[in-house]
Amino acid sequence: MTNREGVDDKELEFERIALVHLDTIYNAALRLTGHTSDAEDLVQETFLKAYRFFHRYREDNNCLAWLFRIMKNSYINRFRQKSREPAMVSNDGQDGLVFEPRDTSGEPDKEMLDRLLDDEVEQAVQALPDEFKMVVLLSDIQGLQYKEIADILSCPIGTVRSRLSRGRRLLKRQLWAYAQDHGFVDKDAVL
Repeated sequence: MTNREGVDDKELEFERIALVHLDTIYNAALRLTGHTSDAEDLVQETFLKAYRFFHRYREDNNCLAWLFRIMKNSYINRFRQKSREPAMVSNDGQDGLVFEPRDTSGEPDKEMLDRLLDDEVEQAVQALPDEFKMVVLLSDIQGLQYKEIADILSCPIGTVRSRLSRGRRLLKRQLWAYAQDHGFVDKDAVL
């Protein structure tokens, strides 16, 4: 149905309910992917899918959790797709073909947006295995409740708690020297 201004009611409803979460989804995508261009692509794909299936969204659901679930599934699908892609071969314009292996490092771009976290902390988060990284991001960065995270990840709350605990433990090990150097813990403290 179209209103007086020629704007689809579905579009207005989508803007009111879903697009208000754009910044939150983008920030999570940026931390998840580690690259601005990948984050932008992931956010675009997330909102495109959300709009396409908005007729299935029930207003009594948590829209942010619904968007995170779409983003998580899109991210996993992209990762699987990239891991199946063959390495690239290009002509360097000289004596032949050059083998260019796929970038599977997962290292964050050095040109990421201004961060709330220092580079070392951001890199430690990026280095976490995906199942722990997602839970840490959703809980500690986005401030979501265990129930919301469990809904997004389609897993029990106990699994969320376990992954969060293990992810935080891995971060603690990775950042111990950083914490000592920056005065967060005593220089003589033992891990």
